[in-house]
Amino acid sequence: MFDPSSVIDDLYRESEELDQLVGKLEEGDWALPTPAAGWSVAHQIAHLAWTDRATLLAVTDAEAFGRETEKAFAAPNSFVDEAAEEGARAEPALLLANWRAGRAKLEGALRAASPGVRFPWYGPPMSAASMATARLMETWAHGQDVADALGVTREPTDRLRHVVRIGVRTRNFAFGVRGLTPPSEEFRVELTSPSGELWTHGPENAAQRVTGPALDFCLLVTQRANRADLAVRARGADAGQWLDIAQAFAGPSGTGRAPKGAGGDH
Repeated sequence: MFDPSSVIDDLYRESEELDQLVGKLEEGDWALPTPAAGWSVAHQIAHLAWTDRATLLAVTDAEAFGRETEKAFAAPNSFVDEAAEEGARAEPALLLANWRAGRAKLEGALRAASPGVRFPWYGPPMSAASMATARLMETWAHGQDVADALGVTREPTDRLRHVVRIGVRTRNFAFGVRGLTPPSEEFRVELTSPSGELWTHGPENAAQRVTGPALDFCLLVTQRANRADLAVRARGADAGQWLDIAQAFAGPSGTGRAPKGAGGDH
């Protein structure tokens, strides 16, 4: 059985790195626009704080989380924006404190979770390890938006292996959420990590293949960059279609980001 400790440790490090970016911001900087249309730096952190709270509910109180999903399903196209807008109204110091406190509580709950237990979510139920992986993916992705807003270039780390993993595992979900039939065959994914290691997924002899830098793949599956601006390549029509629609997050399909120079989605 997979030990979730390593991914929870990496989630902590990813959150701390983002905290270093926002922890010393002047109050006015929280209002800076990010590449997500209509979202400021405050919206990004508010969204992470809200999602941490939702994850904590899923892990500790399934009944209460069920009530939250009912609200989400009643407004599937607006509940994420509404929650971010509400959270972003808080004073920056309070928002930052709430995010820090919430992620600390979530870390404790994930570490205390019983092995093998799966928890409800907006998509399929997930284990503690998968929950932590999803939180790391979102923290990294929204952290990218914050970095872009602040004009900061982040040094990629091999923590991206977790984002790659969830990006690969959500291939069929990306097809299904758009009403498309997922390909029946497995794909080969070969990506170069930030440290220069080759990360591979899928059978070596697969006809459908995806190759490129792990960073670019992560930007693609989190819809933080347009495929046209990235060095991820597909061989095979099905692999190409996947790269056009890939998403590593639960919920409705996003429109993604337009090529450089235009606006995009969350």
